[in-house]
Amino acid sequence: MLPSDIIKSGITYIEQNLKTDITAKELANMAGYSVWHYHRLFVQFTGMSVSAYIGKLRLNRALSEIAGGRRAIDVALEYGFDTYAGFYKAFVRMYGGSPKKYLSKSEVSVMFTEIELREILANWDVQQDLPILDVYTMDGTKISGNVWSIGEDYILKTGSRERILTNLKVAKTLAAQGFVASTPIPTKSGKEYLDREQIVVLTRGIKGNPLSKSDRFGENRREFGKKYGESIARLHRALTVIESEIQPNEQNLYTHVTEWALLEVRKQNIQFNMGLPDTFFEDYINNFGILFDKLPKQLIHRNPNPSNILFDGDEVTGFIDFDLSERNVRLWDPCYCATGILSEWLGVDDIYEKWLDVLEGIIHGYDNVNQLTFEEKQAIFYVICSIQMICAAYFEGADKYKELAKTSREMLKFIWKNEMHIRKALAQAARIEGE
Repeated sequence: MLPSDIIKSGITYIEQNLKTDITAKELANMAGYSVWHYHRLFVQFTGMSVSAYIGKLRLNRALSEIAGGRRAIDVALEYGFDTYAGFYKAFVRMYGGSPKKYLSKSEVSVMFTEIELREILANWDVQQDLPILDVYTMDGTKISGNVWSIGEDYILKTGSRERILTNLKVAKTLAAQGFVASTPIPTKSGKEYLDREQIVVLTRGIKGNPLSKSDRFGENRREFGKKYGESIARLHRALTVIESEIQPNEQNLYTHVTEWALLEVRKQNIQFNMGLPDTFFEDYINNFGILFDKLPKQLIHRNPNPSNILFDGDEVTGFIDFDLSERNVRLWDPCYCATGILSEWLGVDDIYEKWLDVLEGIIHGYDNVNQLTFEEKQAIFYVICSIQMICAAYFEGADKYKELAKTSREMLKFIWKNEMHIRKALAQAARIEGE
């Protein structure tokens, strides 16, 4: 029997006996291997240790039974967790939220076993013994939904027809703009996806990594800022092509801030002695209110922080972590990228000069590709303030994000104190008339 067949047999045994105490030694004895040799083969085939694989599968099966209406505590005990608290902690580590929160999502994942996933993978002409791994965000949280990495080069996804087909359109449109996108790999029958109750698609993984923090503020920070801005502008061009098909929700940024975030920040201003004067809020309400209706709006990425923009060497290759649900002022994305970079280095002695270089580069790069309107050039400062007020208000309202709320307040104070210098840098970057 081939080693891969032996491991498959072990996986089948695990799946049939999840509610019993299974050990690597037991599986190795069944295969006639030493524990060390069996464990090495298991990791090669699945990408994780025996204990980690069993733990993952138990959580998945337990979630399926809870979704079917069984009491969570009963299910947790049956699957080998000593207490519900132990199950709860393990679940949060893997899924980034409680079982109740996860199951409340509109599209709950369908649980697949390793054998089922390999049967699905057999529909593509790719190496069949590649490791199948869960996909995690940069902070270690498992990405919700059904998505797996297949070896180092592929991503397997399944979900609702509408969502998967929309993602394919996005990938093709991005590829047409020169980005390295997750384009589909045809099945053996030549189709772009496997048509089941939920569509299954195999795509190529996106090469590249986020730019390091040292590079973002290094000697070439202005040039890297320009590349961030140019890439976001190119992304926006691609997103306008598919906006009518996605039909995103319209977000009124000005109303969202003035009717909620600004009020909350005014409370925090007093509570935490932030020192923001009334004139700051009045200027925002009056001047941004005049500009807002004239600002171009479109489908946006919504979360283009630097961790979600990939570089290969000195060039941007693509974007990850899309949330294509919102139509907003297009300034949101370049400004969000700039504030994301600032949040990483707030408190560094020479941050002021360095960040202004980055900000100038981002705006200049965006303007080179998608020319900013006169009103947009005037509104950049207010959009930056909008983002920070929303962050401060949102994070302060959640206990686990209190530290992020503090950072957001510090950033807002920094931006207000340096308004004159920021406007000067923006004028230089975007050639604002009359500045």
